Amino acid sequence: MQKKIDLSEIKVCVKGGGDLASGVAWRLYQCGFRVFMTEIDQPMAVRRKVAFSDAIYHGSTVVEGVEALLVHKTDEVFSLWVQEKIPILVDPKCKTCNVIRPDVLVDAILAKKNIGTSMHDAPLVIALGPGFEAGQDAHFVVETNRGHNLGRLLASGSAEADTGVPGPVQGITADRVLRSPAEGVWQNNMEIGDLVKKGDMVGSVAGLPVNALIDGVIRGMIHPGIMVSKGLKIGDIDPRGNKVNCFTISEKALAIAGGVLEGILRVYG
Repeated sequence: MQKKIDLSEIKVCVKGGGDLASGVAWRLYQCGFRVFMTEIDQPMAVRRKVAFSDAIYHGSTVVEGVEALLVHKTDEVFSLWVQEKIPILVDPKCKTCNVIRPDVLVDAILAKKNIGTSMHDAPLVIALGPGFEAGQDAHFVVETNRGHNLGRLLASGSAEADTGVPGPVQGITADRVLRSPAEGVWQNNMEIGDLVKKGDMVGSVAGLPVNALIDGVIRGMIHPGIMVSKGLKIGDIDPRGNKVNCFTISEKALAIAGGVLEGILRVYG
């Protein structure tokens, strides 16, 4: 579709900063693309230790050796590329794209619906997960549902619909997710990487405890001090109990990133 160019000159905007978006950004960075990310001002990523969105809270964060820095001006994006770092901006409407004009835009918000991405936003637009139709909302869609088609690049049609049920880990689905018992401010008692037993108090919302429903390791929790709604996913327990997995990019994120990379190389490779 597009004239082939030097891959190191391709500018990629990744919308979203959660663990799946970060897996995509990390893999594209490793391949030499010039990547920048846009996020909301209060990211709700659960797997914060592998999410570049944590830089919104701390100014910078490192995921598997790659550093992302929060920037406030568009010209800072270019200077960070020279420093071989990933710039991330608070820019929910992705206005930065009007200035930088990326060659590729990846909608990795995972909102389960299209909340503002168009095929006309960049020469190549790739969307992750349900809510998009390839050829209408984006040039390609990448399957995000666990299973045989995870990471598959779709040139037509849509990804599988959201089931509302977390993928099984050692046969455990909903019980491995921590959810808010009420509306209020989330406060944590434990940290990502801590081992827990069923019944342990992981944190609280509005004075109500959030208890572990299974044994395992806390793989993720949203940033403390955030106002949350009742039923919101605020954490994740991995029954496998491997602490290393809490601080490394998941196989799911890497598979999805592979689909995005395939889409870019089909056009520009």
